[in-house]
Amino acid sequence: MYGHMGKILRVNLTEGTVKAEALDPEVGKKYFGSRGLGVKIMMDEVPANADPLGEENKLIIATGVLTGAPVPTSGRYMVITKSPLTGGIATANSGGFWGPKFKSTGYDAVILEGKAQKPVYLYVDEEKAEIRDASHVWGKKVSEATEILKKEHEGANVLLIGPAGEKLSLIASVMNDLDRAAGRGGAGAVMGSKNLKAIVVKGSKKFALFDEEKVKEVSAEKIRILRNDPVGGQGLPTYGTAVLVNIINETGVFPVRNFQYSYTENADKISGETLAEKHLVKNSACYRCPIACGRVVKLADGSVVGGPEYETIWAYGADCDVYDLDAINEVNFLCNEYGIDTISAGATIAAAMELYEKGYIKDEEIEADGLSLKWGDPKAIVGWTKKIGLREGFGDKLAEGSYRLAESYGVPELSMTVKKQELPAYDARGIQGHGITYATSNRGGCHVKGYMISPEILGYPEKLDRLTLEGKAAYAKLFHDLTAAIDSLGLCIFSTFGLNLPDYVDMYNAVCGENFDGDDILEVGERVWNLEKLFNLREGIDSSQDTLPKRLLEEPIKEGPSKGHVHQLDKLLPEYYEVRGWDEKGIPTEETLDRLGLGEYKKYLGLADK
Repeated sequence: MYGHMGKILRVNLTEGTVKAEALDPEVGKKYFGSRGLGVKIMMDEVPANADPLGEENKLIIATGVLTGAPVPTSGRYMVITKSPLTGGIATANSGGFWGPKFKSTGYDAVILEGKAQKPVYLYVDEEKAEIRDASHVWGKKVSEATEILKKEHEGANVLLIGPAGEKLSLIASVMNDLDRAAGRGGAGAVMGSKNLKAIVVKGSKKFALFDEEKVKEVSAEKIRILRNDPVGGQGLPTYGTAVLVNIINETGVFPVRNFQYSYTENADKISGETLAEKHLVKNSACYRCPIACGRVVKLADGSVVGGPEYETIWAYGADCDVYDLDAINEVNFLCNEYGIDTISAGATIAAAMELYEKGYIKDEEIEADGLSLKWGDPKAIVGWTKKIGLREGFGDKLAEGSYRLAESYGVPELSMTVKKQELPAYDARGIQGHGITYATSNRGGCHVKGYMISPEILGYPEKLDRLTLEGKAAYAKLFHDLTAAIDSLGLCIFSTFGLNLPDYVDMYNAVCGENFDGDDILEVGERVWNLEKLFNLREGIDSSQDTLPKRLLEEPIKEGPSKGHVHQLDKLLPEYYEVRGWDEKGIPTEETLDRLGLGEYKKYLGLADK
């Protein structure tokens, strides 16, 4: 099996057993791996209505067919599970070096099921896979636990959860390489619910390439393209993802104070340019990545740590009305240490600040914590992040995410979420195509599963008018499908800043010896997207949840370059369903499922063959 190792590791934590199983070559071809493979396993093996934090739920960690291949950005892996935050599918992506290292032990994926009686970690190398005692690292933060485990296993790579995952925070992430995160959907809580602290891997196996010389030739060409791209080769390496701060703010779609506003005159204080000028030590890159968008920064106390992404800077910055990069760098480090999704954590604090501003949260509720919930308080975002990580005081409520917080006060509409997951750093009222990808995202509020910012703001692969509706539904479907394919291949979506569909075809065919074309690649992505949709429908997440917060639909933007706009979801959603081949209720038709080779899943919709 070119590109694949051909084996899956199944670990039953209840029974304490590990065993290797063969990867079906046809499944590898139909789903590529990573996200696609994980979603298929979840659909096939996890029963409907399983408790996300119960033993019936499973945690799939999977690499893609190109993960670890000698092609650019091949360092990605995916964590797939049933989300305790949304109740639907969770597909969280991470980079760094752990994914290729895991694959080099001889496995394409690991299926984690059941629950250990006490804290354990999984050790995997080329010769063995063992469940080992983790009592000595349970309760420890990410950097300390990583250091201990790496001393015990020289040359190994570590994936793990922090205290937030152990304490089952619904916004807990899975961490690797200290500051890389499979962040969204609460996958860290699922790992914690299984008493699994870490997965330590050490290997050097290689998988077969169909044509090694062709792979070298193709890889060199794609690296040249990426390095010559204005965003992939210049903007991201120089300023990181925070290069977007001023761009998005100047467009008038930079959410401020929990989306009450969409523009701030203070944006440059937290921009990528300012971060580079005053805080940056160096940039960093994931496995085989010529882009190197990662940041390494110096904290106020002199410590050198991984730096914040654009989303983190926004969530803890403008969304909380804080414009202090020292504080934002510190909370980013704290989120990495505790294992917390920075988007959901910052956005939840922002929602709490609005709840406090409007009188729903009373002073006496937070008095014992010694922290404020006033807009613009740098000490508050630091203090509440620690409280979230340990589920202490009012931080225990914040650790459940903003939807449950706002709902507990009778105003769920003050939570800026889709399917209970916090929206990221773009106001959909001023970016119509991006808004439809938000509303229809299978994993809830998300920007990376259909990044319409590319055409509507940045002009990739062409510049679209961000405020018009024409063609946006079809474009959104294209971006959803392409991203699902790229995720499943095991590549980074930032590679799209330079590469186009034929480039992914070239890399896949050279590695795997297939004769795929662009339509074949997109069909895999479409198959994955529809299977995720079926999973959500099975779990009761129907078209009523394909929506946006009331604020974005009914309250026009108050000021700035996008003043006066709301999102026109009522016009775009029916068109999106139509171009998807779904009925008016957002359910895939029999014809669509048959075309994608998903006929076996009709039973979940009452569409069994006649």
